[in-house]
Amino acid sequence: MTMLDIYKSMKVYMNRDVKGKGRATVEDEDAGNSALEQDEMSGYPVVESDDDGEGRFFGGGITKDTAEILDFMDERDSGDTTSQKIDSVWLRKMALSFEKRISQNAELRAKFEDAPEKFMSSEADLNADIKALSILSEHSGLYAEFAKLGCVNSLVTLLSHENTDITIDVVEVIAELTDEDVEAGQEQWGALVNAMLEADLLDLLTQNLSRFNESNESDKTGVYHALAVLENLASQQSISEKIAQQQSVMPWLLGRIKIRESPVTQNKQYAAEVLAILLQSSAMGPKRLVEIDGVDTLLQLISVYRKRDPLKGTEEEEFVENIFDSLTCVVGEAEGKHKFVEAEGVELCLIMLREGKMSKPRALRLLDHAVGGSDGIEVCERLVEAAGLKTVFGIFMKKQDNKTIEHLLGIFAALLRALPANSPERIRTLAKFVEKDYEKLVKLIKLRREYVFKVSTIDEEIKGEVAGMGAEEQDDLSDTWFSRRLDAGLFCLQMIDVTLAWLVAEDDGAKNKIQEVLADRDENLSLIKTTLEEQAKTMTESADEAADSTMRDILSTLIRFL
Repeated sequence: MTMLDIYKSMKVYMNRDVKGKGRATVEDEDAGNSALEQDEMSGYPVVESDDDGEGRFFGGGITKDTAEILDFMDERDSGDTTSQKIDSVWLRKMALSFEKRISQNAELRAKFEDAPEKFMSSEADLNADIKALSILSEHSGLYAEFAKLGCVNSLVTLLSHENTDITIDVVEVIAELTDEDVEAGQEQWGALVNAMLEADLLDLLTQNLSRFNESNESDKTGVYHALAVLENLASQQSISEKIAQQQSVMPWLLGRIKIRESPVTQNKQYAAEVLAILLQSSAMGPKRLVEIDGVDTLLQLISVYRKRDPLKGTEEEEFVENIFDSLTCVVGEAEGKHKFVEAEGVELCLIMLREGKMSKPRALRLLDHAVGGSDGIEVCERLVEAAGLKTVFGIFMKKQDNKTIEHLLGIFAALLRALPANSPERIRTLAKFVEKDYEKLVKLIKLRREYVFKVSTIDEEIKGEVAGMGAEEQDDLSDTWFSRRLDAGLFCLQMIDVTLAWLVAEDDGAKNKIQEVLADRDENLSLIKTTLEEQAKTMTESADEAADSTMRDILSTLIRFL
């Protein structure tokens, strides 16, 4: 992968947070609009709002200790915690109380298995202790000690408690403790999370995702908080890899987003969001999704929007964004590209380019990523076979925004790089560039001059910043400067010059036309050569596993023709 490929991949998420407009809060929904329909492929039940409003606790009494804990929680909620000193001493007392509650509840459950009214009071006490632990999110300095005391293991183990209300409260507390807004250092957060993972948090969490029944409002909340935990953990790539490798996580997410809903609910949108995050943050994610035939499922989900747009500002709009983001991640892998072609993803994207509205720019971005890379030949060939050249070149000849131009240039460069020499698909592609008196070449050169001006402006700014800097300081800022040049249009300039170089090398008529248009401003092919040399030099300097040696060889060959 070249620096440019890395840049292109980053562009999937550069201009929009994968979380969309921010995480929604769990809200009561109109019962008439929240029914979930059965999906015959997913195996999920029809979900209808049928909450009795009473929950599962039906015991009447609470103990004195429980009342004290609840009073403490009330004080915390009202901001009055002056009477409480949250330190190691408090934590040890809380830990002892917590472990005692767990033991008492387990003993009473075992003793009075057939008489729930005799252990419900202990369950209420345990529930109060669990909720009290959320105060730790404001005292992250105690995370490591909390883990050493063994409380983390006990907390996670409660995810297998028979009472689902207990389980839901545990999930909610874990979500609070691991939230990105917690002011915890990496070492503190890591101590807590590692202890949770060692206690089989991922296995127990995914078991509960299947256990919760969203027809119950409480369980619906539990699913939401479970998804929040997955999102929090996925902020670390190593943990994201573990989540992606879990046997049940991605199948559950895929099954959840397949459930038909009108309107799209909060949890369906959040499941799509978490899926997109996992695919972005883990190398195993895309491969795992391909294994469970997820590409076809995602294409079916977005096919609904080939002509129809979701309502703006709704969960459905965010849902569609996340499905497109997920597909864009998956087609970056060779296996994903193959499945994309097999499931007729190219044809669907072309329909969207011709008839779509909201889906049009997203389909173009998806195609750009699908044709890219050294293994994009199958997608490129299908694009030509499906009469896609007329569509993409037609879009190119109209006035477009910078993002659209960027994706079109990426597609052009990928077609010329991937299609085999003398193949019918390559000949048809070259013919598109030379038809109608080389009008596409003329527009390419016009665009080239625009990007040269933008990059030159940034280069002048950087020149002024370099003055007076030492070599070490310049080295520290080199990546930042390069990023600014890319944002200004260097990436597009390089794609244009690669495309022009291919045409110079393969078609004498195109070469003459390019030289003729450049000569209008006393320019020549040496300008294109300079751009390619700079690109090759950048790749050589970053030669590692991410570098694409094939592309370097291609650039060297094209430079010789110039």
